[in-house]
Amino acid sequence: MGGIPSMKGSIRISEIFGPTVQGEGPLIGRPTVFVRTGGCDYRCSWCDTLYAVLPEFREEWTLMSPAAILAQVEHLAGSTPVLVSLSGGNPALQPLAPLIEQGHRKGHTFALETQGSVPQPWFAALDWLMLSPKPPSSEMTTDWQALDDCISAAAGGPHCALKVVVFDEDDYAYARFAACRYPTLPVYLQVGNPAPLVTHTGPGSEEANIDDVMRGFRWLVDKVTADRWYAATVLPQLHVLAWGNRRGF
Repeated sequence: MGGIPSMKGSIRISEIFGPTVQGEGPLIGRPTVFVRTGGCDYRCSWCDTLYAVLPEFREEWTLMSPAAILAQVEHLAGSTPVLVSLSGGNPALQPLAPLIEQGHRKGHTFALETQGSVPQPWFAALDWLMLSPKPPSSEMTTDWQALDDCISAAAGGPHCALKVVVFDEDDYAYARFAACRYPTLPVYLQVGNPAPLVTHTGPGSEEANIDDVMRGFRWLVDKVTADRWYAATVLPQLHVLAWGNRRGF
């Protein structure tokens, strides 16, 4: 991604916010500060953070040093150790090793979510690695070898989990395939949000259709239980239920 000059060791940041709670995956409900990076190698059809993906938003991104990012996290968290959620965009595109190292010294823990398209050696330093390959509804194609390489890069360091967004039957079949491919990883199925935030017009600009979200949730629960897929965990996006599609929650 281009648009702003690079500085060696700097991290491209879209936003830092919190404390709030993690709304997805194995850490759902945990208090956290979000560090959202700018830039992504995917263009998912239902992306809910396009302001952290598309190059036309790059003027809103800021190059920050690891120390500056950590200072902001410390300010938000009241200098108390906190879970730091690294998201994007695709945070695997950024040089995050120094941030993780410096943050660990202050007692913070780090969880990163990525589609698994770009393996990084510093994955092994994370506390949590959430791999979220994108199903057919995203209109993206999964590079399974790259995902394999991401798991290898983690080298047994962080807790690893698989999270798949499910909108329909094809997505569900994809999730079953992914779970079979990685049988040692716990699987979290996330109900797709049919009306995500697609602009950067600010908090409260769009409300979620909670009825649609919960209808999808009930459908997915029925699918999982009918198939006796009892190892899967089915979750809605907690933050969508609480705050709709508002940015920064």
